[in-house]
Amino acid sequence: MSCEALFECIQCGDCCKGFGGTYVSAADIAALAAYLKVTVEAVRNAYCAPSGDRLVLVQGEDGYCIFCTDNRCGIHPVKPRMCRAWPFIEGVLADVANWDAMAASCPGIKTGHPPKKIRDCVKRAIARLADEYPETSSD
Repeated sequence: MSCEALFECIQCGDCCKGFGGTYVSAADIAALAAYLKVTVEAVRNAYCAPSGDRLVLVQGEDGYCIFCTDNRCGIHPVKPRMCRAWPFIEGVLADVANWDAMAASCPGIKTGHPPKKIRDCVKRAIARLADEYPETSSD
């Protein structure tokens, strides 16, 4: 069974709503600035808000990410690392039961797989993402 059997994005937009916000790193912000053809400072001022000692993308009044329109990501080519990772996240390695918990709010996550398969796929996805996007800190 391939890791693709664990998740298939159906582009419902549910992952773009709530859940504490999307953390963005300095690299994410720089990519957004280049994509939007504005300065890094303009992105920080218009599209980011503090959350503890990190920044998150702001949400609209509807609770969705400011860049989500009609269940579509308006910044998909440069979406933040956190978005690229979904649903293959560290929290699943901490407790594989998080996979099923996340599936309750994400119809693209497939349940009923052995915990070892889930952990192995999550580990591979995290490693692949780290190779492609080495910056892990958020500023």
